[in-house]
Amino acid sequence: MIAIVDYGAGNLASVVKALQHLGQECAVTADPDIVGHADKWIIPGVGNFKATVPLASGELGALLREGVSENKPLLGICLGLQWMFEGSSEAADLRGLGIFTGECARFSQRVKAPHVGWDSIAIAARSRLLAGIPTGAYVYFTHSYRAPVCGDTVATCAYEESFTAVAERGNVFGVQFHPEKSGDVGMQILENFFAL
Repeated sequence: MIAIVDYGAGNLASVVKALQHLGQECAVTADPDIVGHADKWIIPGVGNFKATVPLASGELGALLREGVSENKPLLGICLGLQWMFEGSSEAADLRGLGIFTGECARFSQRVKAPHVGWDSIAIAARSRLLAGIPTGAYVYFTHSYRAPVCGDTVATCAYEESFTAVAERGNVFGVQFHPEKSGDVGMQILENFFAL
């Protein structure tokens, strides 16, 4: 069973719909007992970095950190990816999970933000999450903050400058785009996560 961790951020319904379409058993929950017994975790989200407070504290935060240390498969989507970094200028007083190095920052005023719509990704390293996905594949983005390129970046997107579109370390994965809204490419990425 896949736990879709509900920490108060938006965009849960479309993730549930995608998983059901792919025949995956899932539960949207903030219950630490259900989260703890799940086989895999997905942390979706659209919203402010401040929404990640429940992920960093209390029983839920402790469970997530323990699961990461035990190599439980974890997928962060959009804000979920940003939380996996050390922090974000959107809420400078909050710390992220710190799996990936660097701080997320807002796009400058030189470009329109949010970055919304279909854009291509450039695959930069071998990736289990991106197995079968060609470089240049188009996926759907909607975000005003972007994660820096780091040592765990496996795919980038260029909008003003290159940013992390996909990061991967062990069984921890993060995508800045929304695979649940990215057509066949997104469904393949989700299938790859399920197959771990």
